[in-house]
Amino acid sequence: MKKTFFNIYKIITLFSIISSLNAQYQNEIIGKWDLHVESVDSILPSWLEVKLSGTKTLVGNFVEYNGSSRPISEVYFYNDIVDFTIPSQWNGDNDLHFSAKLKNDGLNGHILSSKGESLKFRGERAPKLIRKNKVEFGKPTPLFNGKDLEGWKPQSKDSKNQWYVEDDILINPYTGVNLVSESTFEDFKLHLEVRYPKKSNSGIYLRGRYEVQVEDSYGKDPSSILFGAVYGFLTPNEMAAKKAGEWQVFDITLIGRRVTILVNEKAIINDQIIPGITGGAMDSNEGFPGPIMFQGDHGKVEYRNIMISIPK
Repeated sequence: MKKTFFNIYKIITLFSIISSLNAQYQNEIIGKWDLHVESVDSILPSWLEVKLSGTKTLVGNFVEYNGSSRPISEVYFYNDIVDFTIPSQWNGDNDLHFSAKLKNDGLNGHILSSKGESLKFRGERAPKLIRKNKVEFGKPTPLFNGKDLEGWKPQSKDSKNQWYVEDDILINPYTGVNLVSESTFEDFKLHLEVRYPKKSNSGIYLRGRYEVQVEDSYGKDPSSILFGAVYGFLTPNEMAAKKAGEWQVFDITLIGRRVTILVNEKAIINDQIIPGITGGAMDSNEGFPGPIMFQGDHGKVEYRNIMISIPK
């Protein structure tokens, strides 16, 4: 009896060791993935990260086309099939279910959304965006002329533009369409000032993909979803926001994935890596240049003194 028990124990132990080793060497799925989800009339950008928790369990993070990054308690990967389920966030009442086949270092599969929609998608590994050489920037140039909307356009061609210019100020008077620069950028230094009323909300999208949160957060503790954060990913080291109704000064440097954010002359995020796209991104083509986008679909906001520096 003791011998039989010992043999069973050895088998279980061996199986645990093999499972652990398998988890450690599942490099095929571990990493960050840019996803392109097909809806009826557009491609919805999304993002996935798969990583190890300890040596046996795959976990991760997922960003849908809106909302923030949310954790995946366990990712299942077997015979090149990756599968997980997470609770809904903003887009319905049901759990979201993700299933894909890994082939030729790419993903193809379906998402059963929280609204009950079956959405086809493809995915590729997100680029690391490492810069090997030191980046030196030229002199700042105006990105906004203070007179009109020259050089800017609404994100959606089908939506009426509510943005206008008055007294050198770019004004979003009410909830409407986002505003996008016609110029696109890779690495840059961005300077601007922003003002909003109480309880209002906007965002500054870097390359159109990474949202720096603009929100009435005066007096609150810093958070990854409040003022100055890279939405859902990076938390400021302090809450540097002034009261609503005052001008807030941003200086943002983006080099590859590395971002530094100064607000009102305080360094609140210092040379941190942005893991992936944030909710509301224009696309998930992280290897390409992208525009500056101001969020106009949340509330009233004003911008002025918008300047940008690009590498020499």
